[in-house]
Amino acid sequence: MDKKESFKVFAKKHPELITYLNNHSNMSWQKLYEIYDIYGEDESTWEPYFTKSNTNISDVLSNIDTSKMQEHIKTAQKALGLLQDLTSKGADNINSIKGPTIPRPLTKFFGD
Repeated sequence: MDKKESFKVFAKKHPELITYLNNHSNMSWQKLYEIYDIYGEDESTWEPYFTKSNTNISDVLSNIDTSKMQEHIKTAQKALGLLQDLTSKGADNINSIKGPTIPRPLTKFFGD
């Protein structure tokens, strides 16, 4: 197997290379191939490219602005209240509509 084929196999075994390429615009497959050509599959060489970001839940929660969250919740509550008012009034109007007092026979048509 030549170097190109072995690099393709290596890249398929490590899909995190795709993530790295998507996040770093200055890196290309050509540059990764050149690194592979020089160093091979040496783990210490590829370690920076394989590191995954470990996002901690406490880090995510600390970045949430609680005042904005409360504003969004209040806005959503107002919208739901308005929607509830509209639907309840529509249901009342439907119930107040009266149909014909004498049902029309099924065999009778418009011109009959």
